[in-house]
Amino acid sequence: MARALGLNEDLTEALCLAHDIGHPPFGHAGEDALRAAMALAGGFDHNAHTIRLLTRLESPYPRFDGLNLSWETLEGLAKHNGPVTSPSWALAEADAEFPLELGSWPSLEAQIAAIADDIAYDNHDIDDGLRAGLLTLEELLDVPLVARAWAGARARYPEVAAQRLVPELIRDLIGVMVDDVLTETRRRTAGMASAEEVRAAGCPLSGFSTAMAGEEKALKAFLHARMYEAPAVKGVRAEAQTILAALFEAYRGDPGLLPEEWRPASADPIIVTRRIGDFIAGMTDRYAVRRYEELIGPTRLHEGV
Repeated sequence: MARALGLNEDLTEALCLAHDIGHPPFGHAGEDALRAAMALAGGFDHNAHTIRLLTRLESPYPRFDGLNLSWETLEGLAKHNGPVTSPSWALAEADAEFPLELGSWPSLEAQIAAIADDIAYDNHDIDDGLRAGLLTLEELLDVPLVARAWAGARARYPEVAAQRLVPELIRDLIGVMVDDVLTETRRRTAGMASAEEVRAAGCPLSGFSTAMAGEEKALKAFLHARMYEAPAVKGVRAEAQTILAALFEAYRGDPGLLPEEWRPASADPIIVTRRIGDFIAGMTDRYAVRRYEELIGPTRLHEGV
């Protein structure tokens, strides 16, 4: 999309690759657990933690903290979902050191990264849901957007088995959504000539058309009901939150359990809480399960999950 719109492809790619690295283990379920555990120290937000990682925690250079990223990269990561009017403590800290104009809209590259994220997870969740048996193709075809794409794929390949056509369905859905975003973005940005105009527009300039936005919302509602709220998924989410909450309490009770390089330098409760949060947020799912089993006991989420 960035290439088609004549935008900075390197910046767009950097934003797409980095925008979710602040997620803790177990994704949004883990984020909810960390937010609750860190409530007295300002809570946890994965978007703000991305900025914290890139400006403070990951420090491979001897003369400064962070990865020395451009202003445009950090700005796009901080507010790719739009202006931030009430930044969390982590984002406020970073903004105080390196002002990111949090109240304005971000670049078109950041807006493209945000809508690409929606397109990606909508379509990959369809694929994952079918593979996991959480939904069937017949149920999915009740969603009008999907039904139209399926009819097109079936018309092109009438002799191909339904299961073999699922990847074609996903490709068509991605294509339809991308084309819609490109057309709508060109319409909204007609006559604009600078990044400053984009930031001063006061509204998003890249996104779905009104019609596609409604259809995508219906798809999201279907996926929410059939996948994210599926009993099996909710059970895993609850167990994941139990793991992170218990790990947090174990480390808070004895910070000496942390690896030496992660132990807080102060006994201040806020500093200790945030240091534990930084450490847990950097875990993979499997590492979190392993540490839980080492420190606390067995869990239904074994390492292979």
